[in-house]
Amino acid sequence: MHALIKTKRLYIAAISAVMLLLSLDLQARSLPEFTQLVEKYSPAVVNISTKQKKSSTKFRREFNMPDMPENSPFNDLFKHFFGDQFGDDFDEGYRGQSLGSGFVISDDGYILTNYHVVNGADEILVRFSGRKEYIAEVVGSDKESDVALLKIEADNLPVVKIGSANDMKVGEWVLAIGSPFGFDHTVTAGIVSAKGRSLPNENYVPFIQTDVAINPGNSGGPLFNLDGEVIGINSQIYSRTGGFMGLSFAIPIEMAMNVADQIKDKGRVSRGWLGVLIQDVTRELADSFDMDHPRGALVARVLPDSPSEKAGMQAGDIILEYNGQELVNSSMLPPLVGASRVDEPAKVVILRSGKRKTLEVDIGELPEEEERARRTSAKAKPEKTALGLTAVDITETMTEQYQLETDKGVLVTKVDSGPARVAGIREGDVIQMINNEHINDLGAFKAQMKELPKGQTVAILVQRRSGPMFLALRVPE
Repeated sequence: MHALIKTKRLYIAAISAVMLLLSLDLQARSLPEFTQLVEKYSPAVVNISTKQKKSSTKFRREFNMPDMPENSPFNDLFKHFFGDQFGDDFDEGYRGQSLGSGFVISDDGYILTNYHVVNGADEILVRFSGRKEYIAEVVGSDKESDVALLKIEADNLPVVKIGSANDMKVGEWVLAIGSPFGFDHTVTAGIVSAKGRSLPNENYVPFIQTDVAINPGNSGGPLFNLDGEVIGINSQIYSRTGGFMGLSFAIPIEMAMNVADQIKDKGRVSRGWLGVLIQDVTRELADSFDMDHPRGALVARVLPDSPSEKAGMQAGDIILEYNGQELVNSSMLPPLVGASRVDEPAKVVILRSGKRKTLEVDIGELPEEEERARRTSAKAKPEKTALGLTAVDITETMTEQYQLETDKGVLVTKVDSGPARVAGIREGDVIQMINNEHINDLGAFKAQMKELPKGQTVAILVQRRSGPMFLALRVPE
């Protein structure tokens, strides 16, 4: 009897072991295999380093070499890993920096990388995995998208295969090849964490977010899908330490190739322009505009002589759709407009005074940075209100004193405790609209104060040095 029980236990144990091995085998088979992809396309990935004059300044996004005492033991450590890339002189009058990566998109020598990798460089050195080196010329670059196109004098080069970021789904495996911290042709893998990410000061790029380990030196390198197709250019990391923290961002390859094609065809990049300053619709602002939930892009200002002004758009309009694409938040609008063809009409659905309206806007070309800044930047007994603020008519002296960019509205000279302070109104703000009513002077301001609905939240548009902004103000009972 005991022998039978023992045999039965051994049989069960053997079955369990077999099932475990089968499970592990199935699990191993379900994991991606990258070796063939790396062998085939790694030769098309390059390391990019530069020579830069000592007097030059360099725009760096990812990593700053820490200042250390001259005799610090850490100096030797950094030199061991990074060599000359952080400031040792290797030519008289120059200093070297190993800045990033790139990849070959055509066998006659065209290479894509990031704008910030080569910006300000006096000489660019491209190195392949076989140690061949070439001096590269910048064919053109685009700061807005952070894309640069290089050219080397070579033929029959290994090239990557271009894919589509649009076809990628969140959760799919991706792989990066680059030179983090100068370690050439390092391979890292992960998944797509999100698509269409908007980052601060990056208005025109709907970034691909991944958890692929990206570090200083990976910038400009390719992001591959499992079919070996490049679907993005690794561009930025979110980091509090200067190193990888699980948040990496890549430029969609469609945008990068569009920029490269424009540079090759006409030597410059043009993108669509609407001519509005926008902000998100908060829950409080949605309530003040009688919206069932926050959505869309709230127009805080319509720039003069812009496509939006010519189409009749107004401050206070909420853009709900652009060419049939519903806007969940304001960050979705700039990439859509930027990708639009210049001089072609776009259908823009707005919410104005609680009613939907469709405008047809002839999209313009995005002006140069200086021109955009100029356009954006484009009487006096005080009135103290129950809201806790004091306002005056704007005089010419005040325009200079407060560096105001408009004489329309009223200037806030003091903010006491009360609803205005709670709403976020500050001294120096220019109030231009209250509850969908434009405020041109103190008389209109005083009249509107009497009409405010007690106990309700209203939207108030203020102009600051940083730009226009809608605030939600709760009117006291």
